[in-house]
Amino acid sequence: MSQPNRLIALLTFSLVAASLLASGCGTTNGSTDGAGQSIALLNVSYDPTREFYAEFNESFAAYWKQQTGQTVTIEQSHGGSGKQARSVIDGMKADVVTLALAYDIDAIADKAQLLPKDWQSRLPHNSSPYTSTVVFLVRKGNPKGIKDWGDLVKGDVKLVTPNPKTSGGARWNYLAAWGYVLKQELGDLAKLKDPAAKAEVDAAQLKAKAFVTELYKRVETLDSGARGSTTTFVRNGIGDVLLAWENEAFLSVKEAPAGEFEIVVPSISILAEPPVAVVDEVAKKNGTTAVAKAYLEHLYSPQGQQLAAKHFFRPAIAELVSAEERKHFAQVELFTIDDVFGGWSKAQKEHFDDGGLFDKIYQPGK
Repeated sequence: MSQPNRLIALLTFSLVAASLLASGCGTTNGSTDGAGQSIALLNVSYDPTREFYAEFNESFAAYWKQQTGQTVTIEQSHGGSGKQARSVIDGMKADVVTLALAYDIDAIADKAQLLPKDWQSRLPHNSSPYTSTVVFLVRKGNPKGIKDWGDLVKGDVKLVTPNPKTSGGARWNYLAAWGYVLKQELGDLAKLKDPAAKAEVDAAQLKAKAFVTELYKRVETLDSGARGSTTTFVRNGIGDVLLAWENEAFLSVKEAPAGEFEIVVPSISILAEPPVAVVDEVAKKNGTTAVAKAYLEHLYSPQGQQLAAKHFFRPAIAELVSAEERKHFAQVELFTIDDVFGGWSKAQKEHFDDGGLFDKIYQPGK
């Protein structure tokens, strides 16, 4: 059975089970899983998914109503991914989380024990129903002549990017820049795992650190989340280049007067995989487990994938989206967090934890 067919079978099974639950008797608003005629979910998400989930939630509510007869209301919370994860750890009652990177959901599993450590294996594509990457948003006519990562540290170019301490998108931006230098220096990123290339790799890592240090000297301000940085660049007119999620850059171009902004796709970037998960312990208490699971599974349905593409996220199942819709996404060489940085746990510890490389690199005023 092909992967799309397996996903359809999975969705059908879930909806049959949910329909049986919804037909039972009980109080409303989630006190008994699936019971009654109304139920509410809280989706705690990261910054640039606002427009996508506003439309997806309406779509899912209509779908769920048709399948089960039950009215579902989905509330949204948005902010920097790291900050959102901490809010859930500190008690925000998220039924589901749809965050910018796996480490943030791992933190919820590790620190609050609200879902199992193997959460990422429960849905296809490492629980990432859509992906993105890092691109550059520049002003009309590209006055600074930005073509690739190296141009970001030339002349008097000023940059806007969020704070890696609070924003998942900022961490992808930082690592994309670091990986670019490693590719330039090593040629073949496979050398990172070759013991015989250790000296060459060590030298490349030093050059990457120097490049990223220079890059952050040019950052005008570190907003707490990606949407805040977009506002700084687009509405407030600060900076020459915005390091942005691809979907956020497309949205900015779409909403601005024609030609006001342009997207520059670098020669190489990182495959950003924003994952999703049911927060098991909260969903159990709220009586929302069945609808929460179906909500996330619906992201993999043809309708969910098409809505993701409409809002400029790269769908995980490309064949569910038309060739016309796929034309939005530039062909670009992408490396992964696992291939270059050994996974999120290692990258977080080395680069973003207190006392890590970012703290050494970013020292305003020095």
